[in-house]
Amino acid sequence: MPKVLAQGKTIECYAGANLRRVLQQNDIDLYNGGAKLINCRGIGSCGTCAVKVEGEVSAANWRDKARRSLPPHSPTTELRLACQTEVLGDVKVTKFDGFWGQGSQIVWTPEG
Repeated sequence: MPKVLAQGKTIECYAGANLRRVLQQNDIDLYNGGAKLINCRGIGSCGTCAVKVEGEVSAANWRDKARRSLPPHSPTTELRLACQTEVLGDVKVTKFDGFWGQGSQIVWTPEG
């Protein structure tokens, strides 16, 4: 079973699990500030669940690519939308600041 390392927690999940659901079900602070209340609930339109993912995950789908091509995101960054990402192997997740998680300051790392 793949392992997700995020905010100091190691979480086992099944291959193909949705990263957003895995993080939320394990009390990981996925959203910054007001995005905790105002987000698209996983349909890939708002971009507030953007995280840096290192490890084996699904290729970015059209929703992920489309949303990250619009400001304040950039398709050239290492960020992915957690709601549009499937965990395929062990991964490490990092969250950045900013309403959309697009900032340059780290909010939390895989280790905490």
